[in-house]
Amino acid sequence: MNIKRDFYLNKLISAQGIGMIKILTGVRRCGKSYLLFTIFKDWLMEQGVREDHIIAINLENRMNKEFRNPDNLLTYIHAKITDSERYYIFLDEVQLVDEFVDVLNSLLHISNAETYVTGSNSKFLSKDVVTEFRGRGWEIRLYPLSFSEFMSVYPGDQYHGLEEYMRYGGLPQILNYKTDQDKQDFLSEIWQTVYLADVIGRYKLRNKQTLDELLQVVSSQVGSSVNLNNLSNTFRSKEGKTISALTIGKWLTYMEDAFLIEKANRYDIRGKHYIGTQPKYYFVDPGIRNSILNFRQMDKGHLMENIIYTELRRRGGAVDVGMIEKRIRLQDGKQSRQSMEVDFVVNQGSSRTYLQSCYELTDTEHLLREKRPLLQIPDSFRKIIMTQSVESKWNDEDGILHIGLLDFLLDEHAVSL
Repeated sequence: MNIKRDFYLNKLISAQGIGMIKILTGVRRCGKSYLLFTIFKDWLMEQGVREDHIIAINLENRMNKEFRNPDNLLTYIHAKITDSERYYIFLDEVQLVDEFVDVLNSLLHISNAETYVTGSNSKFLSKDVVTEFRGRGWEIRLYPLSFSEFMSVYPGDQYHGLEEYMRYGGLPQILNYKTDQDKQDFLSEIWQTVYLADVIGRYKLRNKQTLDELLQVVSSQVGSSVNLNNLSNTFRSKEGKTISALTIGKWLTYMEDAFLIEKANRYDIRGKHYIGTQPKYYFVDPGIRNSILNFRQMDKGHLMENIIYTELRRRGGAVDVGMIEKRIRLQDGKQSRQSMEVDFVVNQGSSRTYLQSCYELTDTEHLLREKRPLLQIPDSFRKIIMTQSVESKWNDEDGILHIGLLDFLLDEHAVSL
């Protein structure tokens, strides 16, 4: 099945000639290898690049185990470069190479080569690598299929497609399975044998059951603030397990490092500073989230919020959770502060967007509750309320844009960041 991923292909094309290693990152099985070894390779050959000038090595393939030795890899690459024409070096899962930072630095010295690598953990971007690799690596972050990419090959209509996407997500392989049971089995299998096994193996974690339980809690709380101390107390009181807030924080960081979840920090809109407690966590793919919960708790409001967050990030936005305070006067004449939440504060360059996610607005009072935080924001940046409605987008008398989820997901320009 040929799935076009022009959004990322254009990023690869525009990154040519910048003098840096192009690093494709993202969760395993999100399509990095296919993008590089098939889509981009085909494009290069259409532009006249000869196949023998594309040096492609899949380091995850055991047949290429010898190339995990840095000297063997560099010797092989140099032997393949036999003239002064442009060469393209593709290395899949380069973190499997010993001393891969030295390897990438060495490849930068080949004047007639463009190097592209993929990796499935954040070692590329960690403080350990940045010290030696600063200014020489260009990250291109991949997510699983967006809803628009998913619909480009989905055989049904967009409404059934959205139901399917909310339940099973956008890992490209999911499209190979026909029945609900096969899709659930695939996601459960890949969660246990690839994603969870990777994290446990990489960090040598011993308590798999407790980690599983923690991730079930986080999965069920998508769209809700996460308090590490409360989680620690819950494990102690209900499970009889002692696990510190510090350990829970580390485990969640490991999941971030594997590109499985992302953290949205809380931002004080009026005070213009971050609040360092109770962030929210969102999964890079709803199917992964649902498989952790064995496809229970299919709350469409929470899943919609997760999908919106991931799409905003895919489009390049920096996404926070907004907090804003309003002073209210009590019956006794005293004043009190009321804290309200804006689901997403999206920054990109000098622009900002405030966005409320609401699966459906049941009545006028519900609409007013969603609008109230937006109306308290003391600036003129764009404000949006997004629902699952199929109505055309429109602006109300307060200048707030109302837009349906499908319009947002299917039209890159419906809400330009």
